[in-house]
Amino acid sequence: MATTRTTLNKAAPDAYKTTILLSEQADAAALDAGVAPLTLELVRIRVSQLNGCAFCLRTHTRDALTKGETTDRLAVLSAWRETGYFSPAERAALAIAEEITHIGAPAHGADDNISDISAVSAQQAATLRWVAVVINALNRIAISSHYPVKP
Repeated sequence: MATTRTTLNKAAPDAYKTTILLSEQADAAALDAGVAPLTLELVRIRVSQLNGCAFCLRTHTRDALTKGETTDRLAVLSAWRETGYFSPAERAALAIAEEITHIGAPAHGADDNISDISAVSAQQAATLRWVAVVINALNRIAISSHYPVKP
């Protein structure tokens, strides 16, 4: 027998609103630090790929396409290290996304000493970490709430 889950946004709406506000603040800080809007979408998509969040993948893929992202780059995003599609700053953002998402596991080496990270300023790296922290939280909200993803 399947159980019906109360979605977290409805069960604790103030907590959800605070998470959305945190997302907006992280985005604003990243944009103020000079991170490109499309880079923020790449971070959200990459984190959502790693977490398996279909709801967020669909949402942020659509957002990225609206902002001018190409289907070629989206097609290879999960293998970004193997391509020449992404700029040094985007590669830094993607390394940070993976670092935060796999924070407890030995990563591909995302830390302040690798070349991927050196392509962004310390302030940009910090704000990108905030963006990654928030999308990880939102992925967990969507996945644990079983947000519907219908064609």
